[in-house]
Amino acid sequence: MVRVGVCLAGSGKFDGSEIHEAVLSLRALALGGAEAVCFAPNKPQMDVVNHLNGEVEASSRNVLEESARIARGEVVAINEIDVSQLDALLFPGGFGAAKNLCNFAVAGADCEVDEDVAKLIKTAHQLGKPMGFICIAPTLCAATFRDSGQRVELTIGSDFETAAAIEAMGAKHVACPANDIHLDHAHKIVSTPAYMLAKDIAEAADGIDRLVNKLIELCGAGLTPAG
Repeated sequence: MVRVGVCLAGSGKFDGSEIHEAVLSLRALALGGAEAVCFAPNKPQMDVVNHLNGEVEASSRNVLEESARIARGEVVAINEIDVSQLDALLFPGGFGAAKNLCNFAVAGADCEVDEDVAKLIKTAHQLGKPMGFICIAPTLCAATFRDSGQRVELTIGSDFETAAAIEAMGAKHVACPANDIHLDHAHKIVSTPAYMLAKDIAEAADGIDRLVNKLIELCGAGLTPAG
């Protein structure tokens, strides 16, 4: 069975993983016959946002504990993950990807990636593992590869400012509709805009289903079988 590591960043689009995107990803993996291995950083969130009114609250939450809400408790800390035992990695979007996995939400193109997240992505790439990035998560990928000399191809849809930031980090942005994907063949990186463009959950699902199917296809092609 194909095993795909799914990196969560909390729970909720304003301060964690976008719940629709995360759940759609897990559903698509299950329908494709793949096993999802959920993980997240074990650290405080950058902030906590009231999802009813959009206001930042004076409280603290843990990224791993909040991610457990989406994973139904089946989630481990990122430093417990052995990427050699996975066939692929998948990163749903939501502002948690830009706040807790890196700090793109506040630093833009000058952002820094969480040390454990960057290490995992770089190791997966060195081992030839395919990776998928959804919604705003491609900024995380661009930042990780920024100083590598490799120009990865990514999409966040058509948002000008975010696309410009991706280009500023040395990656190539490719415009793409919400119901489609972009595959960087050379680096085995698949991305889709999801809620960067999607008008509703059905449109987001179209792109996410295609992304997950492509990840599984890449694994099934014998490119990176697990241990």
